[in-house]
Amino acid sequence: MTEVIEIETIRKRFADKVHEIVVKNDRRATIAVSADAIVTVSEFLVRELCFRFIIATAVDTDRGIEILYHFSKDEKGLVLNVNVLLDKADPAIESLTGLLEGANWIEREMHEIMGINFINHPNLEKLVSDGNWAEGVYPYRKNEK
Repeated sequence: MTEVIEIETIRKRFADKVHEIVVKNDRRATIAVSADAIVTVSEFLVRELCFRFIIATAVDTDRGIEILYHFSKDEKGLVLNVNVLLDKADPAIESLTGLLEGANWIEREMHEIMGINFINHPNLEKLVSDGNWAEGVYPYRKNEK
C-alpha cells in the first residue's frame, strides 16, 4: 500500500518525465523516466522518500541502451527500479556521483563496458579493461559480440 502511494507521488511530481510505471507486486516496481530527469528523480527518492541507492545496471536492447537504477526502502522491503533509455549512437546521461557517492564505481564500469558517457562524473578512468580490449570497444554491447 505504501509503495502505491509513493509511486503516485512520483507520478504527480514528475508527470511530464514519467513514461511508464509497472508495479510487479506490492514490494517491487519499475518507473521509466526521461534520461534528463534522473538526477532530480533520484534526489527526490533519496531525500524526500528515504530510499537508498543500491546499484545500477545497463543493458543493450533493441530500443537503445537501458540503465536500471535500483533503489530500496529497506525497513519496508521495497525495491524501486528507475529505468532510463539512452540513444545507442550517443549514450550519455548526467552522473549521479554529485548526489550519490556510491554511484562512482558502477558508472565507471558502465562507461567502460557499455560506452555510456556519464556527464560531470569526476573520474571516468578504467576499472578492469586496461589492456584487455581496444579503446572504443564495449564488450557488453550487442554489436561487439
